[in-house]
Parts: sequence; C-alpha cells; structure tokens
Amino acid sequence: MKLMCPQKRFALLVISFFLAFAFLTDHISAQSKKKTTAKKPTASAKADVKKKDTRRKDASNSRTAKKSSAKDSRSAKNDRSTRSNSRTAKNEPKAKKLSAREQARLDAKSKKAPKETKRQAAERRRQEEIRRQAALAEQRRREQAAREARERRLAFERGLRTETVDNIARDNTDGEDIRVRNAAIDALGNRAGTVVVMESQTGKLLTVVNQDWAIKNGFKPCSTIKLVTGVGGLNESVINGDGTIVGDSMSMNLDTALAFSKNPYFQRVGVKMGNAKMIDYARTLGLGQKTGINADGETPGKLPYGNSNPRVYSHGDDFEVTPLQLAVLVSALSNGGNKVVPHMVKPQVERAAYRPQFSGRLDVPQERFQRMLPGMMGAAEYGTAHRGVDASLGIAGKTGSCIGRGSWVGLFASVAPVENPKYAVVVITRGQSERGKYAAAVAGRIYRELAPRITRDQMKYMAIKQQSSINPADARTAVADDEDDDAAEGDANAEQNGNAVPTILPKYVPFEPKKTVVKTASSQPVFSPVVIPYKKDTEVPADAPKSRPRIVKNEK
Repeated sequence: MKLMCPQKRFALLVISFFLAFAFLTDHISAQSKKKTTAKKPTASAKADVKKKDTRRKDASNSRTAKKSSAKDSRSAKNDRSTRSNSRTAKNEPKAKKLSAREQARLDAKSKKAPKETKRQAAERRRQEEIRRQAALAEQRRREQAAREARERRLAFERGLRTETVDNIARDNTDGEDIRVRNAAIDALGNRAGTVVVMESQTGKLLTVVNQDWAIKNGFKPCSTIKLVTGVGGLNESVINGDGTIVGDSMSMNLDTALAFSKNPYFQRVGVKMGNAKMIDYARTLGLGQKTGINADGETPGKLPYGNSNPRVYSHGDDFEVTPLQLAVLVSALSNGGNKVVPHMVKPQVERAAYRPQFSGRLDVPQERFQRMLPGMMGAAEYGTAHRGVDASLGIAGKTGSCIGRGSWVGLFASVAPVENPKYAVVVITRGQSERGKYAAAVAGRIYRELAPRITRDQMKYMAIKQQSSINPADARTAVADDEDDDAAEGDANAEQNGNAVPTILPKYVPFEPKKTVVKTASSQPVFSPVVIPYKKDTEVPADAPKSRPRIVKNEK
C-alpha cells in the first residue's frame, strides 16, 4: 500500500475536523430547540402558575408577620425584664457568688430532697395553723394582762383618793386658820396627798390637811434629799465656794444642780462624802427622828444605814420622811439654823399665850447652809418649779419626783419670803401622774392666798441673791433636768386617767421695793381742818370716874 503524502493527510484531517464540528453544532441546536419547546407553557398554565405564586407569597408574608410580631413581643418582654432586673440589681445587694464545690453540693442536696407528699403538706398546714392559733392566744393573754394591770392601777389610785378624802374628813381643825385650810384643800383638788402650812419662825401650824399622812406616814423624799447632800458637801469641803465639786471635772455648780435637780452632781458629792456622814447630816437637819409635835402617833421616819448606792444621795433610796420633817428642814435652812417644833394650837387661851419652841440649832456654820438658798430660789424662778409658783413672792424650794410604795410621789418643800421667812409650805402627792412640778403648783395656789400677808425686804433679798454663781438668763438655756423627763410621761398619764393637772403659769416679775413718801418741812395739808362742835353741858365733870360704868341689862 502506498503511503499518502503529507499534504493529502493534512487535507484529510482538516476535512474530518470540519465534518465533526458541523455534526456537533447540529446536535447542540437540536437539543436547545427541544428545551425551549418543552418550557413554553400554555395560557391556562401560565394563569395557574400566577395564582399559585400569589398564594405562596401571601402565606409567606403572613408567616413573616407572625414571626415578626412574636419577636417584637418577646423583645418587649425581654426589655421589661431587663429593666426590672436592672432596678432590682441596683436596689438589692449583690448575692455572694458560690464556688463550684458549693454549687455542686447544693445541686446534690436538691436532687436528694424528696418531694412533699399530700399527707406531708396537710401536716405542715396543720402545724402552721397550730402555731398561728398559739400566737393569737398569747397576744390575747398579754392584752388581758395589760387591761388587768391598768384596772389595778386605776383601782389603786381611786383607793388613794378615797383614803385622802376620808382622812381629811376626820382631821381635827381646832385652832387652824380656816382660810388657809380651805385654800389648801381647793389647791389639792382631787389629788391624793397631804399639805402642811407652818410659820417657819415659830413652828405654829396654820393647817395640816390629811393629818394621818402628815404625822403618821413616811414617804420617800426623792430629790428633796439633795438639800441634805448639799449641806453635807459644803460643810465637808466637798463643794467649793463657787459651787463646783472639789477634784472633779464636772463644770456644773451647786445653784444649777439644785435649780434643775441634777442627779449626777449630787451622786458624786455623796460618794465623796460617804454614807455615815450623810446620815449624820440627815439627823442634824431633823430626819430620822420625831419633830415633837403635840399629836399622837408621829412616825420618826427611816435612815439608810449601810446603803452606799449613789441613788441614796440623789433619789433618797431607803429614806422615809414626813411632811413635818421637811417643813422643819427648809425652815432651819432659811431662819438662821433654828429647828422649830411644829405645834398645833387648839384652845383660845393657848393661842394667846403661845410661845415658839426649838429643838436645837444646826451644828453647821450659817454661811454654809444658807449657801443652799440661791439654788432653791432658782428652782422657783427658772428651774423645776418655775411653772407652778410666783417667784415674785420670794419662794425658795425644792421639788422631788420618784417611785415609792408602788406609786409615783411628787414633793415640794418651800419657804417664803426667802429673805425673812414667814411661811413653810410642804406638799406631798401620790399617784401614777404625780410629779414634783405638780406638787409645786399646789403650793403655788396656797401662796397666792398667803400673798397679802407676805412683806419683802429688798436689801436682804439682794444679799442672798449675790451668793448665786449662775445668771438666770444662762440658766434658762441649761439642759432639762431629770425630773422634767419624768414629767412628760406624767402629763400623758394624767390625760388618760382624767386627772386634771393644776398648772399655774405666772409671769416672773423681779422684786422691787415699794416707793415710800418722804415728808418734808414744806408739806401742807391738802384739806382744811374739820372742827367738830360740842355742847358744854355735855362735858364730863372733873371729878367723874375715868372708867366707863358697866351696863347690866334688866332681866325683868
């Protein structure tokens, strides 16, 4: 076989290539025509396709809207919870983060804890009900106990008032000043108590209201015992001349302590002085012994032997005193140290021939016990008694408030006028609402009745006033005293118990002497002289008897 030349072979390859290319092109065009013919739908098919497409779009849109609304609601809830959690997180303290071991232990306990059965739940509810009923029963028991205690207190106070009324009805009023007695009874009102009004220079008793309590009963002296503590502290040089305590950092002085009844001051003085010396000065001032009144059944009182508690020197613990003893005490402090003997003047002859009696003098230098007077004057002018008495009458006194023998005791022991004492007034009241300032108010009403009989001496008054180491203007800004704290409770109890509290709010007017008229040589009578004519025939003969003849009525 002859081989073809290269040119022929090349030509043959080109022809075969073109044939193959033409065949492929025809095949591809035929396939594309089939596809296009198959994809061309009819008009009805096109309409159906359009409807399906619209339904599909509507359904997808509704699902999308629902999903978006649900997402919005969830997002709003999440926002609210986030805000509330943020507020809670701000207000509440951060919880302590537990360690992994503690958290695992808690998870294990919660898995092991058995679930509560119905029987256990019923038992738990039953136990809770039992506890609730027990709590209600305890509350009712306490309320009943409080009501019973209140009723006992009211019955006790009614008993005290009834006893006071009965005792006053049995008082022996022979020789008493009826005007002063009526004024004392009116001032006492419906309070349970006793009143003593005595002439401080002579011991003559003008009136003793409720004589059984005043003579036969002893009372806790409360803060009036501070008069004894002050005298002892001055005489034992525990108190300096300016009223401060020796070797003590307390800046308070004696006048302020007396006027405002400051317990810490007198407790420190008493502790430095000691119990034995306190008892000696109490006996020197007339406590713990009978006054010598001409009446039966007088009690000597009681002294606190062996008691070194600081309250002995400020509150009078374990002391018992009578109103008569307090009247003798305050009189001795103001009349030069003379301890008068109280005396009830009864028959007419005895009243005319009465002479004062004394049981001795204070064994204390006069300038020391009279150093107590400025503080007692301060109590009436700006201290614990200033709302109840008229300080322009020259009243000097000491209040007392404490609990004794199952009830509150209110006391006020005083004299007036302080520069030349004429009257001593002592008031002691008992009851849940009683305080020293109310006893001072009772005494203030009695002093108003005695005011026309009181004369003042300006020179002596100023001499006593100059001993004071406190300015009244500064005293008004001082801290309220211990008794005032008790008085607030007393006012509330008085309103609840219906016990009217006598309040006298006098305006303090400093004492000024009355202006006197000075007669001069040029003084002339204002009116012309009056001449009374008489007949000469009515003249008395020279030999006539000078005494007037006794006229005896004809019995026929």
